[in-house]
Amino acid sequence: QVQLVESGGGLVQAGGSLTLSCVASGRTFSPYGMGWFRQAPGKEREFVAAIKWSRGIPEYADSVKGRFTISRDNAKNTVYLQMNSLKPDDTAVYYCAASYDHYLTVRYGYSDWGHGTQVTVSS
Repeated sequence: QVQLVESGGGLVQAGGSLTLSCVASGRTFSPYGMGWFRQAPGKEREFVAAIKWSRGIPEYADSVKGRFTISRDNAKNTVYLQMNSLKPDDTAVYYCAASYDHYLTVRYGYSDWGHGTQVTVSS
């Protein structure tokens, strides 16, 4: 079983930046891709960004394109989410997840999930 642990969340003012990290541990880790999702109070969990593990090809939700950057360090089993120009609408719990399938932009494509890290953006 794979364990995913997120870190880096916190409180930031609008326009600020945060970098989230997610470290994977456990059995041999070889996903097809890694993703970040977020869930705001009263809303569904939504796709934010994903990256193909071997080739490093990213995908982004339209709402974060140009502001967020996903990257990975295969040697450290770590995926990052650099978030710039943060807005109050970005406030949510952010989850990282591992996919062993090819569906990287939908929740059902992921089978391993972290517990999440809170990001709060004040106006």
